Amino acid sequence: MINLNTPETKFALQAVRQASLLVKQVQAELIGTALTKGDRSPVTVADFASQALVSCLLAQDFPNDALVGEEDSKDLRSPGQEPMLARVTGFVQRALPGATPEQVCAWIDRGGAESAARFWTLDPIDGTKGFLRGDQYAVALALVVDGQVQLGVLGCPNLTDAYLPDLNGPGSLVVGVRGQGAWTTSLVEPGPFTQLHASQVQDPKKLRVLRSFEAGHTDAGLVDTFSLSLGIESQPVRMDSQAKYAVLAAGGGELILRLLSPEKPDYREKIWDQAAGSIIVEEAGGRISDLSGQKLDFAQGRTLKNNRGVLASNGHLHAIAQQTLKELGA
Repeated sequence: MINLNTPETKFALQAVRQASLLVKQVQAELIGTALTKGDRSPVTVADFASQALVSCLLAQDFPNDALVGEEDSKDLRSPGQEPMLARVTGFVQRALPGATPEQVCAWIDRGGAESAARFWTLDPIDGTKGFLRGDQYAVALALVVDGQVQLGVLGCPNLTDAYLPDLNGPGSLVVGVRGQGAWTTSLVEPGPFTQLHASQVQDPKKLRVLRSFEAGHTDAGLVDTFSLSLGIESQPVRMDSQAKYAVLAAGGGELILRLLSPEKPDYREKIWDQAAGSIIVEEAGGRISDLSGQKLDFAQGRTLKNNRGVLASNGHLHAIAQQTLKELGA
């Protein structure tokens, strides 16, 4: 069973829930039919507001812990950005009444820390394209101690039961704690937690690949070739963000691939893009590694610079997937 009453777990669940509900409000209010193509302002507001809120809550509960976050306030402080900063501050004030623009910027910048022996890492909005489409996205927070993720929480406002796309549902709060399993409950009205278990599928032809709509950080063509090589008959599950890791942990798919894009052969994953999802997959009985089978190393700063790509699976299909990728030169 999971112990929900440790200070770290209580904080992470509360912070991610509050941030997820806040960005859900941003999505509902700022994304509409009037949104012009290329207008990323709603996700910018949500990113900044989410990081400011989580950072403030972390400072209250664990003032000595470092935060490695995706955003900084440089652009918000730039001339001409006063309306954007005012909008971000307005949303933050819904959760933190009395917050000032200067405080909001300071909270955001607290996420500029480097990794340490113990630190938290945050992706305030993972899945920007999904957010802008009104589809899947996640708030992702993890605690890393001595280079190993110990706790991860995903807030997935548009998933029900951690695996069902549901834009009008209660959302999912998903947590993984080292040695205590992976669990989920309602985001809107948290209740009893249900344990998650990865799929037991062992036939490669039946595996479902969880694929992003966005192909910028992978090699979509090689993923297609990989599927043909294994004779995969199932249709891929298309979804943005670390919500895919929740679905994998809940048995709604068997494989996630983050291959190296031909346009970015030297790209290395950001730690906030993988930390929370990785422990949730592992604690559900799955497996996660880089493309060479090495464990993800979260002790190397803000990126996984010692790892090439990511391979996550239900565990049963990891070896054959890794071997196939090796044969294809991935």
